[in-house]
Amino acid sequence: MKRALQLAFVLALVFSTIGSDTSSARFEKLGHRLMCTCGCNQILLECNHVGCPASDGMRNELTAGMQKSSSDDGVYDLFVQKYGPIVLAAPTMTGFDRVAWITPYAIFTLGLGLVALVVQNWRHKTAPQAGPVGGSEDPELEGYRKRARKDTEL
Repeated sequence: MKRALQLAFVLALVFSTIGSDTSSARFEKLGHRLMCTCGCNQILLECNHVGCPASDGMRNELTAGMQKSSSDDGVYDLFVQKYGPIVLAAPTMTGFDRVAWITPYAIFTLGLGLVALVVQNWRHKTAPQAGPVGGSEDPELEGYRKRARKDTEL
């Protein structure tokens, strides 16, 4: 009988912590995808202003929104309706926001192509032709060379 009570206590403890972990994990996940609106440009749960006028209220709204809506998108919709799309930390994957996701990859690919083109042009470019090895066609330059040789001889 004592073993059965211990087992029941352990199971009750496990089941009670499972629900709170998923709730707090969801709070963390949603809070890290929202921006604080006080002007600090920080993630909502990471706003570190002392006495921030917005973050405490927004955290309370997040908790209330989680209780009101079972889906994450529903919570985001509540915040977007109240604060506008600027409250989202990352753009959505719908409409014109797709450009914000595609543009960095497109620019990176374009840059790689440009670098490959420049390297290919450098490889195929011929080396400049050097003058005659034995002497120069310019007599004045040849005079300077003779004078330099004479001055540097030991």
